[in-house]
Amino acid sequence: MLRYLFVRILRALVTITLVATFAFIVLRLSGDPAMIILGPDAPMQAVENFRKAWGLDQPIWVQYVAYVGAIFEGDLGVSMRDGRSAVELVGERIPATLALTIPALLIKLLIGIPAGVYAALNRDSFIDRAVMVTAIIGFTMPSFVIGLILVLVFSVILGWLPSGGQDGWMHAILPISTMGIGGAAILARFTRSAMIEILGQPYIRTASAKGVSWARVVRGHALPNAAIPIVTIVGFMVGTLVAGAVVVESVFSWPGVGRLLVIAVSNRDLAVVQCILLLVAATMVVSNLVVDVLYGYLDPRLRDGRAKA
Repeated sequence: MLRYLFVRILRALVTITLVATFAFIVLRLSGDPAMIILGPDAPMQAVENFRKAWGLDQPIWVQYVAYVGAIFEGDLGVSMRDGRSAVELVGERIPATLALTIPALLIKLLIGIPAGVYAALNRDSFIDRAVMVTAIIGFTMPSFVIGLILVLVFSVILGWLPSGGQDGWMHAILPISTMGIGGAAILARFTRSAMIEILGQPYIRTASAKGVSWARVVRGHALPNAAIPIVTIVGFMVGTLVAGAVVVESVFSWPGVGRLLVIAVSNRDLAVVQCILLLVAATMVVSNLVVDVLYGYLDPRLRDGRAKA
């Protein structure tokens, strides 16, 4: 088990390093922050002074070495816009993002998994078809389209809910619903497929032939064995809690990390963008690491096989 964890942690560190390197290079090749922040009409001397002050006049490898050294010292840089620490700016926005993503994740779990299980247990019935049609619509529809439809219905037509901002709990209902609907649809599809595959296995028929009640077969055999693919998709959803909020926060003008990322990218605020990308990468890597550990407990054969790989 220790070897298994060591390999996973090592891969996680390599992944974060690659993400940090890729983000660093791409951001510096995508445009000159000095021209964007100071404007195209800024005097060349001001532009040169700006580049020198932020180290942008150095070769890219020199900038990268300084960036990596600063990370090891716990310094993720300073915003070029207001001079504040990038960590401080991002940290201020995290509570707002979690206020949307955690309730949305609960909605996904509480709706998606039961709907998928129920559809699988009633395969080819009207309920199964209704669940799958709804899931396909929710799965294929982009989140910004879902958000705009919800705004049109509940804000414009009915006038029940505000269309954006963060002035109270009612402002969070539409963005939470937007993220929850799409995620629940994905979970319902994956759960149904996993359950149908397990219910077709010989040991399920054997348990039923021995007189075990169907409810006990489902609880004791089907659900535990269908847990691995479900855990996989749930782990992915947890890993994308921050990244998945970018579009929704922009649609609903929600002041979270996702909206800050959009603003920082448009302003070429390098330190803030890099800090957010590292946060996203770390969240996804930790989530995947937890999923891998859960794999080992759910099915020891996977743990033993992967540890030897």
